[in-house]
Amino acid sequence: MERGLTRIRQAVRATALGLAAFALSGCSLLPRTAVVPMPVLTPPGACSAASGRIAPVLLVMLPGAYSLPPEFVDEGFVALLRQRGVDADVQIVDSHLGYFSNGSVLTRLRDDVIAPARARGYRQIWLVGISLGGYGSLAYAAVHGNDPRAGIDGVVAIAPYLGGRRLLTEIQAAGGPVAWAATQPPVIGDRMPSMAEGGASDDAGREVWRWLVAHAAGDRAKALPVYLGFGTEDRLAEGHRLLAGVLLPSRVDRAPGGHDWPPWRDLWQQWLVRDLLPRARVSDCHAFAVAPVSAGPTAAGAATAAPR
Repeated sequence: MERGLTRIRQAVRATALGLAAFALSGCSLLPRTAVVPMPVLTPPGACSAASGRIAPVLLVMLPGAYSLPPEFVDEGFVALLRQRGVDADVQIVDSHLGYFSNGSVLTRLRDDVIAPARARGYRQIWLVGISLGGYGSLAYAAVHGNDPRAGIDGVVAIAPYLGGRRLLTEIQAAGGPVAWAATQPPVIGDRMPSMAEGGASDDAGREVWRWLVAHAAGDRAKALPVYLGFGTEDRLAEGHRLLAGVLLPSRVDRAPGGHDWPPWRDLWQQWLVRDLLPRARVSDCHAFAVAPVSAGPTAAGAATAAPR
């Protein structure tokens, strides 16, 4: 298991360095330092914080490479959730590019966020990721999705990064994801053997694609659900359309627009109206003792504004 995680860290780090080079070609920002534990921003829950109650569901939100956790609040994601009456708590992690660059993002999500949440008693945990956060959500599902201690119950990937142009061209040239995956070494558990050398920035994306195809080929009624949303003019839409061909059509949403918050907010609203999560009732908000959990430094205090 640990050997497999080392391979994944290497490939995730290579992917992040490639993304950083691309992003930095247009600005002078460098990835922020990854701290332990990973900072978490926790907006108020469906019930009063004074009730001491946790909801049955936890939504863990992962921002894009240069977005900050408060943007999920500022852009209305939490408000839309509350307007819908969803009985879910929210944790917005500061899973910035620094965690991808040093290969620790999956470990920190597991040890600092998901495993403690499971220990607290959440019955469902979903990852909601945008752009690089969408890629991280899919990678987590591939590696830890079925972990009894730190597994998850579903992924909502909004405009996810799915690999560089070289990899996407390779998949298209093979005839699509399914035909391409048939030419790749099989995925063995969570070890993902082709990650052994790391190196190229497409390696981690390659393994996520292999997992997605294998995942879609299994029993979809029992498999961890993966939902995709993307803007029709998104600069990453080439990869999104390829992924849409693998997923169930009922699990794919589209919205007009590019790689920015207005279509992302529209896509989030489209997912919420599916009513996959329980609604909160006043009678549910009864008080009972729950031990407080320290989430480390707050995400809002751990970062300063930076462009996406």
